[in-house]
Amino acid sequence: MSKLLIDYQYFGTVNYYKILFQFSNIEFEEYESYQKGSFRNRTPIPGANGVINLSVPLQKGRDQKALFRDIKIDYREKWMVQQMRALDACYNRAPFYEFYRDGIRDLLGQEETYLMALDKKLVAWVLKMLKHKPVVSATELYSRPVDGGIIDARNTVLPGKEPDQELDLSVPEYDQVFKDRIGFKPNMSILDLLFCNGPSSAGLLKSSNSRF
Repeated sequence: MSKLLIDYQYFGTVNYYKILFQFSNIEFEEYESYQKGSFRNRTPIPGANGVINLSVPLQKGRDQKALFRDIKIDYREKWMVQQMRALDACYNRAPFYEFYRDGIRDLLGQEETYLMALDKKLVAWVLKMLKHKPVVSATELYSRPVDGGIIDARNTVLPGKEPDQELDLSVPEYDQVFKDRIGFKPNMSILDLLFCNGPSSAGLLKSSNSRF
């Protein structure tokens, strides 16, 4: 059985969790350098007029050169309140939003100092909501895998990047709140899938022909 090596994301996109669902053994990268232009501090949701990016502001900005584990969150502006208002506005008609809303508010309200600590906590929460229970570990240094049993999917799911053909990222189209207005938007935040499909979200993510 192969092990997946992957980075953390802020909540994570549908494609990101599609990958996670193909593995029962997952190792998360904790010693990479911070990379701007990724989903580490943002997650996209479809709004009434198009895609909205919910972003976490960072101390020293997004262009800093440091280990991801050392990047600190900026709480000078109440971005958590703004994000909850955006979720309320976009998902007050979603069938399962109320089921998850309080849990998300509580997680963001804990005001983690470091971005990686927040992402780590959010990914664990989503996996719990999806009832996916892989064996989880974390790297102790940054290196390139030499073991043929490790699938390196770090930086596989990035904004604007075409899906990796070696991984099964096919997820059926589902009903989104504003689908009739702006059309279906693929690879949105996993929150979009949860709010719209609830417990059945896991079934959409499970791979029927996983090789791993």
